[in-house]
This record gives sequence, structure tokens and C-alpha cells, in this order.
Amino acid sequence: MDKKALVVEGGAMRGIFAAGVLDSFMQQEYNPFQFAIGASAGASNLLGYLAKQPKRSYQIITELGTSADFYNPARFVKGGHLTDVKWLSETSLQKYPLHLDTLLNNIPLYATTTDIETGVANYFKVTKDNLLNVIEATTALPVAYRGTPCFSGSCFTDGAVADSIPVKEAYRRGARDITVILSHPLSYSMPESNSHWLMKRLLSDKPQVADALKTRANRYNQALEFIRFPPKDAKVRVIAPPEDFPVKRLSRKPAVLEAGYQMGVDAGAEHLANLSGIKRYTPEECSACYE
Repeated sequence: MDKKALVVEGGAMRGIFAAGVLDSFMQQEYNPFQFAIGASAGASNLLGYLAKQPKRSYQIITELGTSADFYNPARFVKGGHLTDVKWLSETSLQKYPLHLDTLLNNIPLYATTTDIETGVANYFKVTKDNLLNVIEATTALPVAYRGTPCFSGSCFTDGAVADSIPVKEAYRRGARDITVILSHPLSYSMPESNSHWLMKRLLSDKPQVADALKTRANRYNQALEFIRFPPKDAKVRVIAPPEDFPVKRLSRKPAVLEAGYQMGVDAGAEHLANLSGIKRYTPEECSACYE
């Protein structure tokens, strides 16, 4: 039987949109999927969804994600982390404990990481034993996070470096009905990097990661092409922010984050209404209903 999968893009604070979409899904108890894959903040958002904890991701992003303990330019200038993802994941578990039994007895969750020796994506199934390591690794932004998570015989960096939107991996794993939650409007395409020389210098000890960053835009745009023109035996459903989505990668203003979250809640509700036939939207009326 063909599988249904849920794929969630990362995007740092832009993940507030996916948090809203997934809260809408939880409100309507919508989970027809056989597995889920997330990259970076997308994997973090999926923890709350699969643990059935509405607003958990929202609280983490708006309360902890805006803290100076997480994002601190002054600390970075002095040689520390710009974004301390280990602090974020550990503090999230302390302040907003996961319903682990619910999470682990739900559908499988795979988190994308990037192997620093190869620059290639590695997809870990999240378990009780590896959860902290995997979430640290999938969100470990190169340069911004100075740590290098190592486990399972390798060391890793942010999963979005190698595979920002793991829709092809979902297809490879047998999914033929794939729902993708993006962090950018549908019109977005990633521009080619013009700072490879700088990344090569800053990541001189991780040359494969620097090379993967150089070609990241190409892989990202190929994933978008797959979404827009999937294979004939597959259906891809897309939920994307509207064109006026105000949240940037490092946005911290409460009003901006609140607006982005509400856009996600509305998009999730519109998507489910469209699926159920309660209301039919045109692509102009509902970009989240685009298929």
C-alpha cells in the first residue's frame, strides 16, 4: 500500500508558521500519515505534533527562541555560539516536557542531519535514546553553532545544509501521498550563494560542509521542482506561507511571530477544509491548498 508522509521544512524562526499549521492539525486530530520527516526546526516542530502537545512549539519559539540564552550576537563575537541549539533543546525538555510515550508510540519521526565528513544527508529515526543528540544535530547551524554533535560513529551539522525539504526522501521511503509544510511562500526560489569563499574560510576544518553549502540552493530548488512537478505515481500537497509572511530567519519581535503563527493556524485550517470539501478554495484564495 502506498504510504502517506508529512514533510516539514526548517527555517529557524520561520518555523512559527509550521507550528501554527501543526496546531491546526492537532485541533482537528488530523494525522493520516505513516511517517514524518523534518529538517532542522521542522524536526523540532514535529516533536510537539507527534507528542500531541498543542502550543508546545509556539511556546518554545516565542519564549525560548527569543531569549539571549539562545540567540546572542555579543557572545558570538567573543567566540561563543550565535544560536545555542543545545541549550534550546535541553531547556525545552525541562520547561515543556515531552509526552515521550505518546511521541514514541506515534508514527516514526525521521530527522535530517548533514554528515560533516561527506556533506551528505543522514536521516535518523528519533528514539528515546538519541532524541537529544539528533535534535541538537539537525538544528546545529554551521558557524552560528560552534559545537559539533557526534554520535553513532559520525559528527553532524544542520540537516538543512544537505536536504532542507526532504520530500524526495519521503518518496524514496515509499510515500506516494506527501504533505509538505514550507517556510517560504510558493513563489520563493533560493538564490545561489555568493559567499562560498567566506564559508570556505570559516569552515576550513569542515570542507565538505562548505562545499554542501555552495550547492545548497541547487538542491533546494530541485526539491521545489519535485513538489511542483511530482512523479506521475505521487501526489504532493503543499502548505506554504502567504506572500506577506512577515517572519524572517532571526525575527524576534513578539507581534511578528504572533502574526506568523496565526497565518500558520489559518493555513492549516484552510487546508483541512479544502481536503474535506467543506469549502473549495482557488489557488489565489488559498496558497496552502495548492496541490
